[in-house]
Amino acid sequence: MTDDRINEILGKLTLEQKASLCSGSSFWLTEPIPEAGVPAVRVSDGPNGVRKEKTSAGTNVMKAAETATCYPTLATLACSWDEDLAEEVGAAIGEEAANLGVSTILGPGVNIKRSPLCGRNFEYFSEDPLLAGRLGAAYVKGLKSKGVGCSVKHFCANNQETLRMSIDTVVDERALREIYLPAFEHIVKTQKPRTVMCSYNRLGGTYLSDNKRLLNDILHGEWGFDGIVVSDWGAVNDRVEGVKAGLDLEMPGCNGVTDREIVKAVRSGAVSEEELDAVARRMLGFIFESVEALPKPGVTDFDKQNAVAAKAAAQSAVLLKNDGAALPLAENANVAVIGAMAKHIRYQGGGSSHINTPYTVSFCDAMRAAGKSFAYADGYDIKTDIPSLTLIKEACDRARGRDAVILFIGLTDSYETEGKDRRHLDIPLSHVLLLDALSEVSGNIIVVLSGGAPVKLAHVYDKCSALLDVYLPGQAGGTAAYDLLYGKVNPSGKLAETFPYNNDSLAAEYFPMGPRAVEYRESVFVGYRYYDTAGKAVRFPFGYGLSYTDFEYSDMKLSSDKIKEEEPLTVTFTVKNTGSVSGAEVAQVYVSDVESTLFRPEKELKGFKKVYLQPGESTEISVPLDSRAFSYWNVEINGWHVESGDFKILVGSSSRDIRLTGEVFVESAAPDAPIPDYTGTAPSYYEIKNGSVGSIPKKEFYALAGAEPLNNLPFEKGGLDINNTISHLSVNGFGKAFKGIMSFGGKIASIGTENPEMIKQTILDMPLRGLTGFSGGIISKKSAEGIIDICNGVKGGVRKLIGGFTDQLKKKD
Repeated sequence: MTDDRINEILGKLTLEQKASLCSGSSFWLTEPIPEAGVPAVRVSDGPNGVRKEKTSAGTNVMKAAETATCYPTLATLACSWDEDLAEEVGAAIGEEAANLGVSTILGPGVNIKRSPLCGRNFEYFSEDPLLAGRLGAAYVKGLKSKGVGCSVKHFCANNQETLRMSIDTVVDERALREIYLPAFEHIVKTQKPRTVMCSYNRLGGTYLSDNKRLLNDILHGEWGFDGIVVSDWGAVNDRVEGVKAGLDLEMPGCNGVTDREIVKAVRSGAVSEEELDAVARRMLGFIFESVEALPKPGVTDFDKQNAVAAKAAAQSAVLLKNDGAALPLAENANVAVIGAMAKHIRYQGGGSSHINTPYTVSFCDAMRAAGKSFAYADGYDIKTDIPSLTLIKEACDRARGRDAVILFIGLTDSYETEGKDRRHLDIPLSHVLLLDALSEVSGNIIVVLSGGAPVKLAHVYDKCSALLDVYLPGQAGGTAAYDLLYGKVNPSGKLAETFPYNNDSLAAEYFPMGPRAVEYRESVFVGYRYYDTAGKAVRFPFGYGLSYTDFEYSDMKLSSDKIKEEEPLTVTFTVKNTGSVSGAEVAQVYVSDVESTLFRPEKELKGFKKVYLQPGESTEISVPLDSRAFSYWNVEINGWHVESGDFKILVGSSSRDIRLTGEVFVESAAPDAPIPDYTGTAPSYYEIKNGSVGSIPKKEFYALAGAEPLNNLPFEKGGLDINNTISHLSVNGFGKAFKGIMSFGGKIASIGTENPEMIKQTILDMPLRGLTGFSGGIISKKSAEGIIDICNGVKGGVRKLIGGFTDQLKKKD
């Protein structure tokens, strides 16, 4: 629809109709205006499939969803390092969404994996912003090819699940620009997504839903975003401030409660009608673009989609160890398959991304389909971590005397879910003891690891001959594992995150934090940027992954040995498959500043290319680098800056397996620009490269951030407000009772749902203001304020609580 037509429709809308566009009509639908010819459009959860709920009225308690294919999670897909594959998966999901009448998928998630313990890491691509942005853009491109939009989430600096709805993220501007924003920026600039989803958290004291600097100045202004900003569900703090900040759509709808606030604000002059018109215009553009692009619903061929899921899972699995060419297995190998996860595949994470699949294919299913005979034993109870000596003994009896033991272990469902962070890197004790026992009866254990994030693997590594990480592979994970173990597919995945020996990153001491704020004291030293700079040993480095063949790198050339900042540089080199089987290699290009005035990571990923080669085949790879490959964010000039000097160009198979090295001199376009100097106020950041820094003093971090230290003490009676969570209310008897009632209600509401743990935790972590949206307007803001007043010991709280309910009943009448 043309801009003129949208403006024509907008001009005919009443103030109330314009305001009605600012919130949903339900949990999944926008508000229609039939008399103006404005329809409702549907959005649905993603991102590793379509989670369209069968009903959309009432509260969101993870109702039963329509059948849809479960593809590998984004953490899994990231290990493919394959943009074409990410686009193919996006297109497959888009096709299913269109068949279900869904206009927009709520994904992809491109938040950075600041810590391996974030409970939602399985939904995110990587610890590296370039990799997350490139794969995220390809995924969005695939969705768009089928007429389906996306919602790039969660914008931004939302990197812990603990207190995610209220936590205040404190991050220095340089880290924000270099680590946490680039993936969003790349997708916005290259794919022009329909929506971006703002996150729950505060950033520098301001909720993202109110954050004019992030939503309007950066997203719309600097990056030229012309789509809509939608809130995460229940993330709106102040709807009137949100209109002024650039928040377009509040979800879920709350029966017009906040729409009336907007109308009142316009009439009082607190918000101009021009500001509201800007939001309504964007909403109309989104609605009509969604309607016009979406094809007519069809019937999904689930077997065809399953083949895409299997392909993606196989090309994303990472071979971490293969001593003595233990893999691939011989066709006639006498094997025992051990581990309940071989029979009950762990294929997705918990939470809003949970897909209702048409079927799943476990490893045991795939073995039987291939006509393989094998011994099997559970070895452990998948529903508990408590070891069973009976199950372990049975497993050892089945394993004894076999050519190989294929052992499935990893993180079970209870370990990873939206709304809750992990507390350690361990796998279940029952899995460890099973491995120990099996190692006494077999010298050839093939471990297949499942889970959406890194775990401690030193002990596992020492006890096995081969180690294959399939992550969370989607519904066809069993097929993929079979194809990989028996050599039907050559492993080609590379880790999109570091696997440490222990939880010892620079962020570890500051994750998770609360109850008020979380400090990103590590600054730009996230993941391999820290480990490689500090020279710290890791179990598996970023970008690591083995193959059944070998690759040789040679003939590196740079297009020039000296360039000006605005000039491009092309890195060219040759990769050859020197083995006897076909395979794929991910060639990675890193840049290292030889000598920098400001502290910088040892190396940073700036390009990559995945190539498929036959035995003996070679190919020339060219990777272009622009000025951003050499830049850092300079807070003195509030922009990207290149410091003149020499830069190493490093080409390798992982961040620690560098095969080729070159050097280029880059001449700055702003050689006289001031460069920040923290050597006196924050010296620890400069000393990380010496390997002697394991923590950052608070004083130094706030000197870097340019902010005053925050109070991070527990909340007390008299200090609560409507942004406090239900878990914070235990400051008096009423608060404890209310928390208990809500906790009990969460248990009741979660019965029979897809993810009860997430629902129970989300209710406790919900700010009181969020009750309005999640109750469909039943609990008003006034009632929530009454609850806070009672907890604070303020007189009149009970009257306000009851009055809020009374007011709502009058409005309904």
